[in-house]
Amino acid sequence: MQSYTIGQAARLLGVSPDTARRWADAGRMATHRDEAGRRLIDGRDLAAFSVELARTGASDEDASYTSVRNAFPGIVTAIKLGDVAAQVEIQAGPHRLVSLLTREAVEELGLEVGMEATARVKSTNVHIDRV
Repeated sequence: MQSYTIGQAARLLGVSPDTARRWADAGRMATHRDEAGRRLIDGRDLAAFSVELARTGASDEDASYTSVRNAFPGIVTAIKLGDVAAQVEIQAGPHRLVSLLTREAVEELGLEVGMEATARVKSTNVHIDRV
């Protein structure tokens, strides 16, 4: 069976190696040591943990699972839902940001007018994170 180092597990889970280490130290992720003393996670254990993490959320850290760096925290001011697409407006200080995304994404994020959200901008794309 394949095993993963803490760093590999962190990359696959979308968190920092420090977060993965804390989870292992707290017993949330089962680990064992190889002959060189490195901490490893069995592939099946990591797969089960990743499913559980996705189901419950990563509450240990306010983690964002995107590489987009330009973040604009603000408040959702408008949502226009179509059959397939949606338009979400966020007022982030003096900046009004508009994102076109799928209706399914808006519903999955549970976005509503008046709630906090973060618009993340990269090139010409705007990503919305729920706060």
